[in-house]
Amino acid sequence: MTAPIELFYWPTPNGYKITIYLEEAGVPYNVNYVNIGKGDQFKPEFLKISPNNRMPAIIDPEGPGGEPVSVFESGAILQYLGRKFKKFYPETERARIAVEEWLFWQVGGLGPMAGQAHHFRNYAPEKIAYGIDRYTNEVNRLYGVMDKRLGEVDYLGGDYSIADMASVGWVKSYEAQGQNLDDFPNLKRWFEAVTARPAVKAGLAVGQEEREKMNLASDKDAQSVLFGQKAR
Repeated sequence: MTAPIELFYWPTPNGYKITIYLEEAGVPYNVNYVNIGKGDQFKPEFLKISPNNRMPAIIDPEGPGGEPVSVFESGAILQYLGRKFKKFYPETERARIAVEEWLFWQVGGLGPMAGQAHHFRNYAPEKIAYGIDRYTNEVNRLYGVMDKRLGEVDYLGGDYSIADMASVGWVKSYEAQGQNLDDFPNLKRWFEAVTARPAVKAGLAVGQEEREKMNLASDKDAQSVLFGQKAR
């Protein structure tokens, strides 16, 4: 019997990537909540496994050679889990290249740009038009890139994969990013298909009761923790 993966998690688009994979692959896991609004990400015991003080992170009790291993950064976790469980991460090189292209596209583009759009549109104490326009337009461009790709294939990597799991949580907040999915019919088709999957629904539901306890838009203490970080 496989020992449960220890998941260090908070319900955000990056956290959803891992719960979705674990649900899709049927891998047992335990959720360890890292309340990012209260500063749990700075606790020494968490920094030992995630030195960038960001969740998600995992500990696999049955890592390489049967010894425990920790992994931080959501893209690296998805690749590790995909290799280990041989699901949703193709083994042939040509197919793997396509999945990795779109995985890193999300990690380096969609996530950061959508996060900045979300921040300037919803959390910035001053409504700075340049910042709002800059990031809203860039997300719009990235949605257009996805829409074009998804007019050619059913899923980002061709078949359903970790690339789709990485992106769907970010598209889930499209309204807060100033976007309208009706402008992107292929993306909308993909989003509806992915979010209709039972495992995706289950992954997105993990920790929602915890998330609802914190209203980031009005919680100034949580905003200070999240948005005022400097080197420590």
